[in-house]
Amino acid sequence: MLFNSVEYLVFLPVVFILYWYLNSKALVARNVLLLLSSYFFYGWWDWRFLLLILLSTVVDYFCGIYIEKGNTKKLKLIFLWLSISTNLGILIFFKYFGFFIESWISLLNSLGYQAVSYWTMNIVLPVGISFYTFQTLSYTIDVYKRKIPAEKDFIAFSVFVSFFPQLVAGPIERAKSLLSQIKKRKNFKYSQGVSGLRLILWGFFKKIVIADSLAPHVDRIFSNYSNLHGGILFLGVIYFAFQIYCDFSGYSDIAIGTAKLFGINLMVNFRFPYFSRNISEFWRRWHISLTTWFRDYLYIPLGGSKISKINSVRNVFIVFAVSGLWHGANWTFLMWGVTHAVFYLPFFLTKKNSRFSKIVAWERYLPTIKEVLQIITTFFIICLGWIFFRSETISDAFRYIERMVFDFHIPYSYRSGIEYVVIIVILDWLLRKDENGDLSVLDEINRIFRWVIYLFFGFWVMSSFNTYEAPFIYFQF
Repeated sequence: MLFNSVEYLVFLPVVFILYWYLNSKALVARNVLLLLSSYFFYGWWDWRFLLLILLSTVVDYFCGIYIEKGNTKKLKLIFLWLSISTNLGILIFFKYFGFFIESWISLLNSLGYQAVSYWTMNIVLPVGISFYTFQTLSYTIDVYKRKIPAEKDFIAFSVFVSFFPQLVAGPIERAKSLLSQIKKRKNFKYSQGVSGLRLILWGFFKKIVIADSLAPHVDRIFSNYSNLHGGILFLGVIYFAFQIYCDFSGYSDIAIGTAKLFGINLMVNFRFPYFSRNISEFWRRWHISLTTWFRDYLYIPLGGSKISKINSVRNVFIVFAVSGLWHGANWTFLMWGVTHAVFYLPFFLTKKNSRFSKIVAWERYLPTIKEVLQIITTFFIICLGWIFFRSETISDAFRYIERMVFDFHIPYSYRSGIEYVVIIVILDWLLRKDENGDLSVLDEINRIFRWVIYLFFGFWVMSSFNTYEAPFIYFQF
């Protein structure tokens, strides 16, 4: 079920009313409702793939218990690797099997062997599999490391795995945070409800008004890049940069806002990434839940930066490469990750990757000239990576770049999407101090004027709402 669908606009109020109608002491009943609602939400797309979620849930539930009960380190490791192999096995089969086989066949053909693709098959990629797989993996790893106790409540654990607001595109939550909230008795708080609805409205605005308006321009430019001027291609990648940002951060806002309606706080996933002053700051502000996951469960276990310089550099490239492949089974995603690693490396080697903890112009209305140049330079580097991310093949990406550097004439007909870029940049700048991701900065505005803003954006979203339900970009990952 899509957030931006009529079905969801009916589904959410019904679940919300039933949830708070249940007595606050009936925690089990509330969690059963959340579990059934989450399965219904996911099963609306294809009920058969609920079996995969159930399999991950059952395996990790029992693995967590037996890891905790294990008398020896060897026994604990056996159940840890059972969890890891099961989850990654499912992920690799559904997401990467065809890619590996086709790549192998292409390699053999390039060497002169006429390989026949007996093993290729049309495997449907389950929505959200990369997200809930990583979420459950973090649970068993944390149990093994004794960071959290094994969960004995199967219903609560099942809700942790399948909680519908963040099930298909994150944020990727940790059990220590989400599971503890699921098991906590709570009463409805008006302020939290208002905060949730405000975030949902903001998310719908970014998705429906901005991202979906830019999408046709992006599709037209990238699909016909060989026949267009370089200036148009330059505009196309800028449009895509803001399309994917508003699409994905819009989803995260709706997910976080929806969770707040049920008294649950999810982690912030975006902190105005396009105002970053270098690539390392960008990765602290973009898809934060995934970035921190790779830091905690891949980079640090590999040794992090507490080993030799050459091995630390190796770890950086591994993390960015795996992050690229996490997004999809295509060499373009790998190239996207490696490109970011190359630009990240100078800051890592000079130990400047931790600069800029606060958003730009934190105590000022406007940035300095130096900050403007830093932001523009960083944004252009990010856009270079987006070309690989959006292109069908690496060859397409390089040809796109080649054509983009020549002839910067932009016909007037291709400028119709610029206003959406300008709008979101201005709004993000005004909201940039919202480090907590709850739009609390709006509370500083006069109440009447604040409600005028809500109504204005609400009408804007409704007027832009299309009967065609455009899926979120990150659903494919």
